[in-house]
Amino acid sequence: MSTAGVAQSTARVFDWTDTDLYRLFAFLFAAPSPRCFQFLAQPETPDALRSLWEALGCEGACPEFEWFSSYEEYESAYIALFDVGIPEPPVALFESAHDKTRPAQEIALENTCFYEVLGLRSDPSQAVPDYLVTQLEFLAALRYTAQHASEEETRTSLARAEVEFLERHVLNWISGASQKLTRTGAPAFPLLMSLLGRFLRTRAEELQSPH
Repeated sequence: MSTAGVAQSTARVFDWTDTDLYRLFAFLFAAPSPRCFQFLAQPETPDALRSLWEALGCEGACPEFEWFSSYEEYESAYIALFDVGIPEPPVALFESAHDKTRPAQEIALENTCFYEVLGLRSDPSQAVPDYLVTQLEFLAALRYTAQHASEEETRTSLARAEVEFLERHVLNWISGASQKLTRTGAPAFPLLMSLLGRFLRTRAEELQSPH
């Protein structure tokens, strides 16, 4: 399902069981767009996010969801949080900004090697290989390919690649990014990042549990 399809179906019925959450979160954390603004501005969105919070088994009560009053406010908040800052934005949306245990070039190369499993390449003119949205789109493609593979061996191999990528790369930095984002006191985005982190951990656990 395309990102647009996820947004449309979720906006219509909020049936999380039929929603590709990898693609949904890639859509929500991508560069600002009128479609994303309108999607999150719907009156149904706070209740829908509370239901997702419960479906993912998040601890405690779901924080209140407050969206921006205008597209301009949403766009400027996104830029201030994720795109602009010295020496980097408050919460940069790429892995190497949070994982300082390895050189950024090594992290980018490892991400690229994973993408080549599906014959995919990130466009360096658009984003670095360890950009959150690129990572989520790769995971969505990996999951989709596994679901539609005809051979069990292929499905098992792709599922193993998915959990390895989750643990070695995305889960390696998303918790720290979420904590930084919460400390900013910004509206909306901390809750979305908390939901993303919980979903990623839940997905990794599902892949490792015996079927």
